[in-house]
Amino acid sequence: MTVLLLAGTGEAKRIAEGLAARGLPAIASLAGATRAPRPLGLPTRVGGFGGDDSFRRYLRSAGITAVLDATHPFAHRVSHRTARICIEENIAYCQVLRPPWVPQPDDNWTLIDSEEEAAEHIAPGSTVFLATGRQTLQRFANLGHCRLICRQIDPPDGPFPFPNGAFLVGRPPFSEEDEAALFRWLGVDWLIAKNAGGAVPYTKLAAARRLGLRVAMINRPPQPDALRVETVTEALDWVASL
Repeated sequence: MTVLLLAGTGEAKRIAEGLAARGLPAIASLAGATRAPRPLGLPTRVGGFGGDDSFRRYLRSAGITAVLDATHPFAHRVSHRTARICIEENIAYCQVLRPPWVPQPDDNWTLIDSEEEAAEHIAPGSTVFLATGRQTLQRFANLGHCRLICRQIDPPDGPFPFPNGAFLVGRPPFSEEDEAALFRWLGVDWLIAKNAGGAVPYTKLAAARRLGLRVAMINRPPQPDALRVETVTEALDWVASL
């Protein structure tokens, strides 16, 4: 048995550590979105697979018998493709999908289905903190009437795509206190976030609640109709049951 772990989340790192500790043959795969990622403790390939046919060839050549998909909840295209190809290739597949966040009584959330929809709710002149990453930054082009701040892990390769914005570089984790201090310093009015779930990225939402900030929460996209677990323990137990 050889497991392919599609990584890129905190859960994936803990799963990789668990697979290594149990001596289970596994290969981790990272999309390559982050420069100099932290080691996972498993043999790791970096970069995309290059389409359906290339992915199939990789699965066959590497002798993959099971795929554990611990990618980001918004990497839905990857998850849908992987689940479909695993079914077609008769390879066991399991998605690790942490529960979504739910608003608490003191939260002031506006639920939206896309980045573009945020402009319908945010008043001109607002300072908006984008905790959504650089890959979807172009979708906020209609917020030209606001000051935009986009946080990303790696230093930017070029200037901010809009004249009304700036990058902020920072590598998580961030404490609630640090997030609150940052939001005060920047004068943030709105936070835009994807409903990724998880404890580590939740601190920005707790800070927003403390400061009474408004939050535009982007709903999760549809996920594949496949076997799914929520925790690292459940994922490792699934591998052990194969």
